[in-house]
Amino acid sequence: MELLLPILLGFLACLVGGLYLVGVFRQRRPGEPPLDKGLIPWLGHVLEFRRNTLKFLERMEKKHGDIFTVQLGGFYITFVQDPFSFGGFIKESRDKLDVRKVALHLAHRVFGYKGVEGEHSILRISSNKHLKGEGLQELTQSFMTNLQNMMLHNIGSAAEDRTWKEDGLFRYSYNVVFRAGYLALFGNVPPKSEQSEEKAKEKDRAESEALFHEFRKYDQLFPRLAYGVLPPMEKLAAERLKAYFWDVLSILKMKTKDNISGWVWDIQQGKEETGMDMSMITRYMFVLLWASQGNTGPSSFWLLLFLMKHPEAMKAVKEEVDKVLKESGQEVRPGGPLVNLTREMLLKTPILDSAVEETLRLTAAPLLTRAVIKDKMADGREYLLRKGDRIAIFPFSSVHHDPEIHPEPHSFKYDRFLNPDGTKKTDFYKAGKKVKYYTMPWGSGVSMCPGRFFATNELKQFVFLMLVYFELELMNPDEKIPETDLSRYGFGTMQPVRDVQFRFRLRY
Repeated sequence: MELLLPILLGFLACLVGGLYLVGVFRQRRPGEPPLDKGLIPWLGHVLEFRRNTLKFLERMEKKHGDIFTVQLGGFYITFVQDPFSFGGFIKESRDKLDVRKVALHLAHRVFGYKGVEGEHSILRISSNKHLKGEGLQELTQSFMTNLQNMMLHNIGSAAEDRTWKEDGLFRYSYNVVFRAGYLALFGNVPPKSEQSEEKAKEKDRAESEALFHEFRKYDQLFPRLAYGVLPPMEKLAAERLKAYFWDVLSILKMKTKDNISGWVWDIQQGKEETGMDMSMITRYMFVLLWASQGNTGPSSFWLLLFLMKHPEAMKAVKEEVDKVLKESGQEVRPGGPLVNLTREMLLKTPILDSAVEETLRLTAAPLLTRAVIKDKMADGREYLLRKGDRIAIFPFSSVHHDPEIHPEPHSFKYDRFLNPDGTKKTDFYKAGKKVKYYTMPWGSGVSMCPGRFFATNELKQFVFLMLVYFELELMNPDEKIPETDLSRYGFGTMQPVRDVQFRFRLRY
């Protein structure tokens, strides 16, 4: 009996500790948001959340109001659905709400990357230098050169003239934009190594095609990777794919390329100076590839599809791009030089800008999350938050599809973000009060995507060239716009559950 008592007490302590860890004893404290732990210990609502994030949050909001805390796979996350309460989330200092902790957790789980203290400043400094101003101009020009190589390398071939080509719109858009973006960031094959510039371009096309093929495999695993629910066979496939990208994006191979972007090069150099192992730097290159190119391709698909499904929008955008091209003194003609779409030209497209913003409003669904470092008060409703929890906003439901802020929220209106005089519209209201954060496809505050200007230019350059060079039409004009893959909620731009067939041919 004397020996049994310590064993029983130890077992009881372990049991109580286990119950505490799975959240059995968690109770709502005075001043905290409504708490909904779900029926399954530790897991809470994570299965429903994964299945359809939008429907789950709509159900919770209807049940608890627009600020509530739920248990999701061991985490307690407070969702703020009231857009007038976003200010505290966005502006709060990192010592109270930290985005880096969440980002590093995801990077380790999905890409095998382990960050170090102070590395965030490396990304910030490089992004400010190369993704804005003159640095952005250089990168935009590099993307244009590579985009021409992907799209227009066979222009002028007699066999290609005026011949209809058929493809899947999603596959084509994602393929072309991804490959041009990858080459603009990570460099080109040196002409000297291939004895000619044309052969070097041909090798760029071949290597980037192979890379895209593998990237799509990994991208399709991404949601399950992020949630940590891959079955054994898919885990093996993910590990093989990671090894492939770590090899292709290795620093040694990158140093053999020409035209590496200053953004990538400075980040690599900065991490090397911190003493980070080269293999870990290579893993971060994979993070950069996915972060920079994982959403622009799908976004370009939606933009082209919406334009093709809405003739009045297509007509307005076409007229604008043709006007900008003419004012630049350029024209598309057989045997003529390729169009050089400059950053200055991209600044003269308010109609296209509005169409891009409307496309992102409809299809970009990021989940913006912070770790609660100190107990604090959320603004607006002034609820207490608990240290160790997380706080999140999901603008896709709380802002982008709010009918008060955006009437007919599920409809594509290419001029939604234009004033009658053609200037950008920024005044949107809810309950008679102006909404500051009326669209948030790039996130906001400290977590706002540093590459948003480059990504926007990528979208615009791709669509601009498609419209000035090609006639486009859907194989089935009456085909409905496809539903979205619900597993992509929270990870950026949504992807379609199926492709849409289209055909295109030269306009001249």
